[in-house]
Amino acid sequence: MLGFEKPSAIQQRGIVPFCKGLDVIQQAQSGTGKTATFCSGILQQLDYGLVQCQALVLAPTRELAQQIEKVMRALGDYLGVKVHACVGGTSIREDQRILASGVHVVVGTPGRVFDMLRRQSLRADYLKMFVLDEADEMLSRGFKDQIYNIFQLLPTKVQVGVFSATMPPEALEITRKFMNKPVRILVKRDELTLEGIKQFYVNVDKEDWKLETLCDLYETLAITQSVIFVNTRRKVDWLTDKLRGRDHTVSATHGDMDQNTRDIIMREFRSGSSRVLITTDLLARGIDVQQVSLVINYDLPTQPENYLHRIGRSGRFGRKGVAINFVTKEDERMLYDIQKFYNVVIEELPSNVADLL
Repeated sequence: MLGFEKPSAIQQRGIVPFCKGLDVIQQAQSGTGKTATFCSGILQQLDYGLVQCQALVLAPTRELAQQIEKVMRALGDYLGVKVHACVGGTSIREDQRILASGVHVVVGTPGRVFDMLRRQSLRADYLKMFVLDEADEMLSRGFKDQIYNIFQLLPTKVQVGVFSATMPPEALEITRKFMNKPVRILVKRDELTLEGIKQFYVNVDKEDWKLETLCDLYETLAITQSVIFVNTRRKVDWLTDKLRGRDHTVSATHGDMDQNTRDIIMREFRSGSSRVLITTDLLARGIDVQQVSLVINYDLPTQPENYLHRIGRSGRFGRKGVAINFVTKEDERMLYDIQKFYNVVIEELPSNVADLL
């Protein structure tokens, strides 16, 4: 069902220390199997006879929290694990009802989880494991205070796992403050390859030429499932309108849409009834679509780190993919930085792009 054959590098090194109850810091990028690492670690340490919240996992976006909940359910299915996702944009009453009926694991976003702890709908008395997933992302999104507040409400002996692609100073501060002699597992950046993902660039002299370039590629996009990244919500709307105006079918999602709409759109995309998705970095990490084989950076990301989160989707752990970067004059520096950062060479797009997919 989950398609596991052999554990990835981080899984081989990460599951054991976590299962032993040690605090761990694991640094590895999206798509390397972190989720399964801490899910397995949690599932092995739960007391299933005790229907109390024993593990709490925090994630930066609702999509990612729901994704983790799914993995946890699937892996722990035969163990009878009770998992609940506590995320914003859903009914508070419904959350309270489910928590009152008893769960082993809560996965959620910091705001809603803190709210539930504060209302005592979520009790931390039996909590023994606490995991921060995509910690760098949560901190850069301004969840730092809420994460600190949540820590204050947890038992002092709680086991902590921090998973993060990068380790900015704020993340290290958390590890110093709240962790006890953590085991550090670093999957070095050179191991963090964008392996299996062919990367190309297309020179577009001016921003205005990107649209034509994209339309030329549209036929190729529609044969496979593709994600197109732009840098702002407004641009998501603009590009969606432009493409629909030319009778192309596309879906779009961004952070201004309510959760319900986002869920419906993602469902359409996952089922393949829509084949092209336009989105922003905010949602890059929640898109775990097995079939995505083409990612287009209509806008290059503003930080080299985000490049990985975008295109790391397409080759999830052992799958192949193609990434195409649209590069204007102003972007040349960023393209250079990305190549240096990941130690990769990004070549010009050949004309037979369809054969690569």
